[in-house]
Amino acid sequence: MLGRCEQFFLELMKVPRVESKLRVFSFRITFSTQVNELRTNLNAINDASREVKESLKLRQIMQTILTLGNALNQGTARGSAVGFRLDSLLKLSDTRARNNKMTLMHYLCKLLAEKMPELLDFDKDLIHLEAASKIQLKLVAEEMQAVSKGLEKVEQELTASENDGDISVGFRMALRGFLHTAEADVRSLTSLYSEVGRNADSLSQYFGEDPARCPFEQVTSILVVFVNMFKKSREENARNAEAEKKKIVKEASKERSNTVTKRD
Repeated sequence: MLGRCEQFFLELMKVPRVESKLRVFSFRITFSTQVNELRTNLNAINDASREVKESLKLRQIMQTILTLGNALNQGTARGSAVGFRLDSLLKLSDTRARNNKMTLMHYLCKLLAEKMPELLDFDKDLIHLEAASKIQLKLVAEEMQAVSKGLEKVEQELTASENDGDISVGFRMALRGFLHTAEADVRSLTSLYSEVGRNADSLSQYFGEDPARCPFEQVTSILVVFVNMFKKSREENARNAEAEKKKIVKEASKERSNTVTKRD
């Protein structure tokens, strides 16, 4: 007498195209997770693009950087620029003052702290930027294609199973219900994906960049680095200012002590 395991496989062998059906069920099991992850990533890209373009604080900081650049290049051909390449933001921490103690990024933060302190927390406008910077559009496209192809396989197997007879009745019923929901999900996802493609390109164009040469991934990567450099320089300025304040207090206290000693 066959054991349960052997009986199971014996029955399984009677199912037409069992391998294809198992692949379909595997796709069905993982479908919701795939779709949810894709939707989360697509929404993150849309949200990040919108936040960057709508941030008035970031725009004012960019204008300030342009003004500083023109001031530094005054008298040269670059002294009246109307814009700058986005990757120039990464050079702000490389450009140093003559004393080598302060970078242009430090000076930018110092200037903003004195003149426009309300801009210092501009990173709070860009909630989804870091998450979006980790998403590769090429991989998203591949995942979208995999979902679409998986759904095609489901439809093909459902059609083929019409000739299986009674043995596939339950399979067909389960698959029809799944397809009804899955097709709607994929249509919604495809629409969202198209929107993301437009928004990703428009983000590059917002900074005057060609999406083909400076794609979404590069734009967000540069912005994340810029935000982190800005925050670091801002914090260093605050620490230096505090240290300078303590030094002044200490020197003043020492001077008072010396004055008292001389009188005695």
